[in-house]
Amino acid sequence: MAMKIVSMTATLVVLASNVLQITYAGTYTVGDTVVFKFTTGEHDVAKVTEAAYNACSSANTILTRSTGPARITLNSIGDHHFICTFADHCAEGQKLSVEVRNGPRTAPVPGTSHNTTGTPPPPPSSASSLVATISLVFMSMGIQIAGGGRHFA
Repeated sequence: MAMKIVSMTATLVVLASNVLQITYAGTYTVGDTVVFKFTTGEHDVAKVTEAAYNACSSANTILTRSTGPARITLNSIGDHHFICTFADHCAEGQKLSVEVRNGPRTAPVPGTSHNTTGTPPPPPSSASSLVATISLVFMSMGIQIAGGGRHFA
């Protein structure tokens, strides 16, 4: 059965709840959105340079959102780096790197720092969408991608 792609944009949903397992969220395209779901006053999200990301430095943020959920559109090609600026949250793993390219988006590759588990696909529908949920960085995060027809958890 052929599958029709309904949407060409993706939404990466990041949930703050459990221990973090990976820091790379996959490859996305310009116009995709990252939604950081966190409790206001307990976390925030800051877009930072690669150097600041690696050092967990919030000294010169590009963008900061302190009210959850925070919605950020990926509006340029390149690597986008996000950290939580609260206490030692970044040093404890609350950071996320998203690759934005011209080509098709990809989910993270399973490995030592990329932990994913699959679930069976949903029944086909006329408005199918690809939804991926992956344990990520801001405690336990999920990725939701609109555009295909399978579910991963």
